[in-house]
Amino acid sequence: MATLTIGLPTFGTEPEGGWRRVVDLAAQVEATGADRIVITDHVVMGRNTNEYAWGKFPVPPDAPWLEPVTMLASIAMATERVRLATGILIAPLRPAALLAKSVATLDVLSGGRATLDVLSGGRVDLGVGTGWQREEFDAQGLDFDQRGQLLTDVIGACRALWDQTPATFSSPTVTFAEIFCEPKPAQARLPVWFSGVLHRRNRDRITRLGDGWIPIMGSNVEDIRDGVHVLHADLAASGRDPAELRVQGSPAVVRGDDKRIDIEQTMPNVRALVAAGATDININIRAISPVLDDAVARVPALVDALAN
Repeated sequence: MATLTIGLPTFGTEPEGGWRRVVDLAAQVEATGADRIVITDHVVMGRNTNEYAWGKFPVPPDAPWLEPVTMLASIAMATERVRLATGILIAPLRPAALLAKSVATLDVLSGGRATLDVLSGGRVDLGVGTGWQREEFDAQGLDFDQRGQLLTDVIGACRALWDQTPATFSSPTVTFAEIFCEPKPAQARLPVWFSGVLHRRNRDRITRLGDGWIPIMGSNVEDIRDGVHVLHADLAASGRDPAELRVQGSPAVVRGDDKRIDIEQTMPNVRALVAAGATDININIRAISPVLDDAVARVPALVDALAN
């Protein structure tokens, strides 16, 4: 059975009640039985949002955009069970050691209540990608044309810092030797989901460093089915279990005249994605209903429909 992820609004128009409302929403979504919440990322914005390749960019350049790890830390304190995901965090914009520390801290904070001095495992799913906007890289003195290498090296360095004590790592853009980064994540292996097209380098990232795939926006059922087949073969060839691969699917949501989701009409799109190999169904809360309280009230029906 696929899991259900609900995307929360952390950019654009501030929700009624302020940005703290998103933390409250997360707790409400957890209570519906949904499995994960996800929030997205931009560090800074340039004026050239017209260069966005997937249609009209949803907000103007001067719209607020909350930082995901900071936001998820607040949500971790208000929830106990629901998994906390980024979809995506632009990892190359963060120094590797700082990203490793921030995410490990979030994973520890999300681990639930201590019982007999043992903290349960963390809840972080780190979805990462390169982003699309040159200005974000320019603003930090980074080479946009090197963003793929930066992504590989940053996550490779994070894996070393999370797994080794002390840690040593060498790559074209990140190198260190015999350094200590504590605490480690609460999870024995913190899941990393790579986004994007499955060119050779991205397949290699997923096979060596990843646990999940977030298909590029606009991917259809056939794209996902073909991609899952390729990744399963790559994982098997590398000695990893293909059954452990997580794959996100974002269904076309059918809405009625009232702009609310029509669950019965949407479910065939969901089932097609699951049949193609999607293990997680990602739906933005505003696609369920433009009124946030109403959207939350409809999530239990989505949970039930997905279970059946």
